[in-house]
Amino acid sequence: MAGCGNPGPEQAFDTYLSRLERPLGTAAPPWEREPVPRPPRAAKLHIPLAPGRLAALDFLALRGCELQVTVGKRNSSLGRLAPPSQELLLELEFLRLAPACIKYLKEEDQETLASALSAALDSKRRELPSRIYNATLATDEFRSLWQAPQALGDYPESTSSAPLSALDGINALASRWLSGDYSANNRDFEMLLSDVARGDAGSLLAALNLQKAALEGANAMLREHRDGGGFCQGKLLSPDLDIFKNVVEKFFIRGIQPWSAALSQRLHGLLPPVRQLETQLSAVLPPAYREWRRQRENVLDTVSDAPRQHVQQVQQTLESCRTQSPETPLKTAASQRRQAANEWAASTSAGTSASGACCG
Repeated sequence: MAGCGNPGPEQAFDTYLSRLERPLGTAAPPWEREPVPRPPRAAKLHIPLAPGRLAALDFLALRGCELQVTVGKRNSSLGRLAPPSQELLLELEFLRLAPACIKYLKEEDQETLASALSAALDSKRRELPSRIYNATLATDEFRSLWQAPQALGDYPESTSSAPLSALDGINALASRWLSGDYSANNRDFEMLLSDVARGDAGSLLAALNLQKAALEGANAMLREHRDGGGFCQGKLLSPDLDIFKNVVEKFFIRGIQPWSAALSQRLHGLLPPVRQLETQLSAVLPPAYREWRRQRENVLDTVSDAPRQHVQQVQQTLESCRTQSPETPLKTAASQRRQAANEWAASTSAGTSASGACCG
């Protein structure tokens, strides 16, 4: 859609609406995009969780367990300041190593410490969905996914498959972790979050919102035209009907619809993995996130249906005359003039033949 000197899809919609003005005899209305919701800042979405650190004496008592290194990292100054993604990875490491340590402590007759470690393990298992949420949906990376662009440019031509693959990867990890497989690769998980941050959900929402605003303007023009009689002139069809069909064919069907189809394809690729992750973590989603999701889904429900609604308006405009006069074949002014000329020629020819017969 966007070419040299073309600022983006806005130009295509402006052109389409301006070309509709002549056959519809209606001025294109000003159209403005409604503001789209943005997710709250990560701090407002974060679920507060107690550190649950073991005491220093407990740390020393874990000697002989591989878990001792994990507890040491978690209790360090870097561990206390770790971002949610690193907190999650340390918790997964704890969950993975704790059972072996509990078994070892029991073998060493350290029942008190083994019992305390078992209680900590149960607590961390219960907190795991919240930890996963804090490290994914509530992060700055996922907020960047919904960041609106300054301009759409050639979107969605420049999109990448990396954010989709990253979302699928995070879903797979979350499913595995929630099922009790706590293995994780720190670097791989951070790379997935980085790819999500470069995603284009915000651009997609902005593009769909632009499309809705522009096509609603076109729909208003079509309704006003039909209210004024449409393309009907008595039993005739206005010659502007052919112009209208050409405008729709050239500027909407061949100009805008391929872009709309690309948006729809991107929508059906990008949104399902986001919704899947939300479903996996639905039990722990806080009110602030649920409200953001509700607003987002309400907007998506309205903006994604705009092309279909416009096609319906175009069809109603084309069919309006047939509806008004179902029993009378409607003709264009040009076709009626041709029919009148043919009838006149036929009557003249018949009169000439009769006259010849008479005089013969």
